[in-house]
Amino acid sequence: MALVLTEEQSMLRDSARGLISDKAPVSHLRHLRDSRDATGFSRDLWQAFAEMGFAGLLVPEEFGGSGLGCVEAGVVMEEIGRTLMPSPFLSTGVVAASALARAGNAAQKSEYLPKIASGALLASLAVDEGAKHRPLQTSLQASRSGNGFKLNGAKALVVDGHVADLLIVAARTAGSAGERDGLTLFLINPRAKGIAIERTVMVDAHNAARIEFNNVEVDVDGVLGEVDQGFAPLDVVLNIGSGAVASEMVGLSEEVFGRTVEYLKQRKQFGKPIGEFQALQHRAAQLYIDIEITRAAVLKALQTLDGDFANAAAAVAVAKARAGVTATRAVQEGVQMHGGMGMTDQFDIGFFMKRARVCEELFGDANFHAEQLARARGY
Repeated sequence: MALVLTEEQSMLRDSARGLISDKAPVSHLRHLRDSRDATGFSRDLWQAFAEMGFAGLLVPEEFGGSGLGCVEAGVVMEEIGRTLMPSPFLSTGVVAASALARAGNAAQKSEYLPKIASGALLASLAVDEGAKHRPLQTSLQASRSGNGFKLNGAKALVVDGHVADLLIVAARTAGSAGERDGLTLFLINPRAKGIAIERTVMVDAHNAARIEFNNVEVDVDGVLGEVDQGFAPLDVVLNIGSGAVASEMVGLSEEVFGRTVEYLKQRKQFGKPIGEFQALQHRAAQLYIDIEITRAAVLKALQTLDGDFANAAAAVAVAKARAGVTATRAVQEGVQMHGGMGMTDQFDIGFFMKRARVCEELFGDANFHAEQLARARGY
């Protein structure tokens, strides 16, 4: 398949860009941060997002969504990356919608997916427990209790966890940390007895939470998928999430590149624009090449997720690792080429650097995905 967007996907990109650039420029994030907004994003803007059909992109049409694919979700995520828009699109519209659509039973889909598509329900995936993304190291225990389970443990870096109406929690019902078998996914009401949620504003001013589970009861109807066989659907969802975050980093990288090139044209030193200095031209040219290669890798991964999902893991690992390295280089070059002012909070480049660092860690950094790829190929 050609590594270009179709006409319909290009129209979706233009529609998303128009809304996001108009309603959520970087100044929107700055305002939310400086005002210490309790929600961390605009609910009015999220509702407008839903009304335009973005919240339900990955929700099947029979449940009120658009029934589109990962490429379309990536198109929207790339536009979000351009302005650093705080939004529950990743946690709810991409990750949670994919988990429910692919692993939920008929009752679960009917109950939750229409609400996600309409923007009425926010959901978060709770999987990580430490400083790094290591899903197989899940140790939160779910022990049998009557007609269900009791959960004990804690989760960290739960994106939008403090505003979620539904938690999708990975817990261990058998085996020990590091084993694939024995993981189970649960749908849990965050207001259930025994749950304590602490909002943790990340360095990039986006939302996350730490959640503690103390004898939290969930009945068997709350199991998403099959007991002890939760790693397979979890792996699917993590691949989709990784592809989406990689797309966001492409948008972030391109925006930083564009701002940096514009600055090189305007800033003068020794009587001429600094963009005429060959050393800076070489660095800018190399960054442009890196971004275009990464864009191709990410689009290939998204297309593979849509067309050949069983063989998509390797493409996703390459895309996420490459996007992380490229975004890191883009923001570092952006700060350096802007000189001392690039380090100030009054200048927007610093926001992009902080977001790039968080995106690098979400769903695994470059080292994590390089290891995944190496293991898959028998190294």
